[in-house]
Amino acid sequence: MRVRIGYAAWTVGVVQFFAAHVWTESAWARPYSWARNNISDLGNAHCALQAEPEPRYVCSPEHALMNGSFVTLGVLLVVGTLLTGGALWRGGRTAAVARLLLAGAGLGFVLVGLAPADVDENLHVLGALLIMATGNLGLVLAGAALADRTPAALRWGTGLLGVVAITALGLFLSHHYLGLGMGGMERVAAFPVLLWALAAGVRGLVPRAVRPHGATPRERLGRAA
Repeated sequence: MRVRIGYAAWTVGVVQFFAAHVWTESAWARPYSWARNNISDLGNAHCALQAEPEPRYVCSPEHALMNGSFVTLGVLLVVGTLLTGGALWRGGRTAAVARLLLAGAGLGFVLVGLAPADVDENLHVLGALLIMATGNLGLVLAGAALADRTPAALRWGTGLLGVVAITALGLFLSHHYLGLGMGGMERVAAFPVLLWALAAGVRGLVPRAVRPHGATPRERLGRAA
């Protein structure tokens, strides 16, 4: 039950975040753009022209909802990381560090929600770096730290997501957006940890498929003998 609560925390946290994202952006009078706007623009407390890193006008009427969603997501990411334990992770130092780094990403979301970019920029940037640097390093390590019974596709996919996200972070910080826009490249750097948590959470909650006829061929042969 404890492990299932952890999987549910990841699933609920990510789903509510994307629901809040869509609701908050729909409240903008000027259309919100996934390519031109930062994720953090949704949580800005004041209406103003933002000059960095790209000029844009930000006015988010539902910013309180978005900031609450950031905090909720962060707390649930940490809870899931703590509770999944040996069901998902190997023992040893690599798994411990991977889980610590992923929990750091959760802390980053909490900071981002408590300190909007136009209220406390320094604390907000720290939170964003915890998400996109610490969290993505945690993904890379998690690829080698997941339990052996975890499907190979999930283990390889986890590490690959981390590498893609870290590469995207470097491109985002150097203002190389590859046609995706500032907001698009930021999402490539920030969303992989969320997509991974959602995939791992859903997989952990879905019951394993029951073998046909309720037994393996070896077991059926034993019964026949």
